[in-house]
Amino acid sequence: MLASLKVKDYMTANKCTFSTDMDVLSAIHHMLESKISGAPVLDQRGNMVGFLSEKDCMKIALNAGYEQSGAAGRVSEFMSYGVETIDVETPIIEVAELFLKSSYKRFPVVMDNRLVGTITRQNILAALASEGTQKPSKQPAKQSVHS
Repeated sequence: MLASLKVKDYMTANKCTFSTDMDVLSAIHHMLESKISGAPVLDQRGNMVGFLSEKDCMKIALNAGYEQSGAAGRVSEFMSYGVETIDVETPIIEVAELFLKSSYKRFPVVMDNRLVGTITRQNILAALASEGTQKPSKQPAKQSVHS
């Protein structure tokens, strides 16, 4: 049942994070090379303080275009703050509802307030697909008794 599946069963472990003081162009290059649409931003202690998304990076393109200057700066200047997170124990169905209500493509996943991964729309679809391919358990056929 989809309702019984948890985020921890389908999330992706974090392979990519950015630091607040990282050069934003380096972060963009990494996003492009990794084919990801964004990643969590961590402070020096490893606490998640924000998220850098493709949408956030559009600000850089606009700044460079309007100001006729090079796109430069730190991740902290462009990232989103106050990011909504999802607990590892959250049911997949609840996250599907969140995706329907928002324009986000991914949410950071936390356990005990520490970043442990991300959950994406594709992860939700994978959960749905895996549930759809599971075969129902076979019930023994009812026996007819004739007297």
